[in-house]
Amino acid sequence: MSRRGGVLEFAILGLLHDSPMHGYELRKRLNTVLGSFRAIAYGTLYPCLKSLLERGLLAEEVPEVTALAGSKRSRIVYQLTAQGKEHFQELLSESGPSAWEDENFGVHFAFFGRTDHEVRMRILEGRRSRLEERLDRVRGSLTRTREKLDGYTLELQRHGLESVEREVRWLNELITAERHAGATPDPAGPETPVDTSKDADRLRTPTQDVASDPSASNN
Repeated sequence: MSRRGGVLEFAILGLLHDSPMHGYELRKRLNTVLGSFRAIAYGTLYPCLKSLLERGLLAEEVPEVTALAGSKRSRIVYQLTAQGKEHFQELLSESGPSAWEDENFGVHFAFFGRTDHEVRMRILEGRRSRLEERLDRVRGSLTRTREKLDGYTLELQRHGLESVEREVRWLNELITAERHAGATPDPAGPETPVDTSKDADRLRTPTQDVASDPSASNN
């Protein structure tokens, strides 16, 4: 399975773990979890649902036909099987390098409320370590190529550095909160107020912003 397909599978299982949903509602929830810049199309969602059904991780239920806009139509409702719940728990327990990467970290973080404290810590610390390595590479690249870059490219590189640095600071705050409390951080955030409306950008921006630097794309 592709990395992106694995992220979608994880998100689907996590959302259906709470309650069954039909495809339209599930797609809306997925777009919220994965972010507006990774909007899920039906052409992507339904093949993944079909695969999960074939593997016995999901079951479908067709409710009674209801009248809708002058016609009769039914919506299939998807729900986790016992095997699907078990598989989701296995995914929640993963804390290796794949959970730290740009494609996966945001979805793992979205389900931190159901994740064990020790797993959360390993993922947060792994993510921070990965970003610190990226910062070192980008800074080194800028030092070597600064004189060869035009003003706009240089500003783009600086913006990428600032984005990664901001995420590292955010991770430091989360790790500190986890170490002291061993529980879910206060929704209000650390002592210094944080604009939570930018959290999703903090999760995704580093990869996008440093993409123009070939040396930063190899993790």
